[in-house]
Amino acid sequence: MSATSTADAHALPPQLAAEKPADAAAWLAVAAGTLGALMATLDVSIVNSSLPTIQGEIGASGTEGTWIATAYLVAEIIVIPLSGWLERLLGLRTLLLIAATLFTMFSVACGLSTTLPMMIAGRVGQGLTGGALIPTAMTIVATRLPRAQQPIGNALFGATALLGPVVGPVLGGWLTENVSWHYAFFINLPVGVALVTLLLVAIPHQAAKLYLIREADWLGILGLALGLGGLTVVLEEGEREQWFSSSLIITLTAISAFGLVLLGLGQFLARKPVIKLRLLLDRQFGSVVAMVTVVGMVIYGTSYVIPQFLSQIAGYNSLQSGQIVMLSGIPVMLMMPITPWLIRNVDIRLSVCFGLSVLALSAWLETDITPLSDGRDFVDSQLLRGMGTVFCMMFLNQAAIRSVPKEEAGDASGLYNAARNLGGSFALAGVAIIQDQRLWLHARRLEESLNANSIAVQDYVAGQGAAALRSLEATIQVQALAMTYADMFQIMSVGIMFVIPLVMFLRPLPKNAPLATGH
Repeated sequence: MSATSTADAHALPPQLAAEKPADAAAWLAVAAGTLGALMATLDVSIVNSSLPTIQGEIGASGTEGTWIATAYLVAEIIVIPLSGWLERLLGLRTLLLIAATLFTMFSVACGLSTTLPMMIAGRVGQGLTGGALIPTAMTIVATRLPRAQQPIGNALFGATALLGPVVGPVLGGWLTENVSWHYAFFINLPVGVALVTLLLVAIPHQAAKLYLIREADWLGILGLALGLGGLTVVLEEGEREQWFSSSLIITLTAISAFGLVLLGLGQFLARKPVIKLRLLLDRQFGSVVAMVTVVGMVIYGTSYVIPQFLSQIAGYNSLQSGQIVMLSGIPVMLMMPITPWLIRNVDIRLSVCFGLSVLALSAWLETDITPLSDGRDFVDSQLLRGMGTVFCMMFLNQAAIRSVPKEEAGDASGLYNAARNLGGSFALAGVAIIQDQRLWLHARRLEESLNANSIAVQDYVAGQGAAALRSLEATIQVQALAMTYADMFQIMSVGIMFVIPLVMFLRPLPKNAPLATGH
């Protein structure tokens, strides 16, 4: 043993120094989990850049086309909290093999779709199977690596979880511009084959525990599907359907409420509830869930709003917009190697407070956008956003798992990930509401500021002729739209500031302790 390795061994706690390093099969298993998580997180956003093209080719309107993205998110939100129970029921390898195989098949089905119903069915299938790939990747790190090497596995997983949503729009945009939108789905075929091969080689078979079906919290499972599924669709589609003026929204709200009641009953009637909502009563875990919900709103909200602004106002195509969004991934890649050291040595309250403050600052920098702004005006804020996201998400994940006993880490991780995705749904719903309401308000205010008797206005109309009024209205709309997007960034910034005091409820992580892991 070299002097360096001897010193490292002495630096570790005795129980960690005694553990054997992971073998090649263990690292292959980690690679499989990371690859599965990357494939699933990419597909959350890979279609965002391609939506206009896909809608045109399958004959879907703009409103109908949003279901291509919504269907995936709804299905994923439902299955993420169930992944812990499904793993216990089927065994880790069997669950991942089923999920990876079906995810690949549904991806091919999406690529072959010629109608909207075919596409939505494929996206639902992708969400149901991809949602199982994301949290179970953490289980592989927890079960196959010794605690001394788990920080490396966690860094690999963290990179995929944070980079997937920002790389997706760029990859989808490039494929759409240079090949075809179909390959945004077909690209999963070789990845899926590689993933299945790794799973067969690297992860041992575990016997299924089918008796858990009899003991399952079926009230909770049904309630979870109806409650979270219905709520997500209401949030996604509410503004477009004029909220409670729509019979669809009224029906879905009732279904969601009924599902949440069933989920609540399951907490009291089931011997082992499918998810343990009582964990939210823990002061630290409840605070973490609140913070990660807001962080999810900012991450998903900005990744949607920035491309919309660049497309509608700056005239960027989908690939150019995706490249600006991907800038936030640069700090993620640069900081991942040092995050294990940061988690072990920096106070979690200081780190999360710093991360939230940086996220708030990044959103505030974007409140001064104008119709003349372009991608260059988002460079600094995107780089700051990436740095803030690392400090928030990596530390909040540790806080969530360490808030609860080890045997409940899976339930905590399910709630944590579901809260992050629900934050994304809240963000998209909020964006639709704000854009509709504030665009109208700003347009009317700008119109009121133009006096018909003003010499400047009369000279402009006289000089432009018949096209003057149309040109003036277009100018007002562009100005109002830029002001509306500025309002969105301001609201995100203020929202983050409101949850910063919750860091006081976090308990410091043990110094030099291994990273906590959960699925």
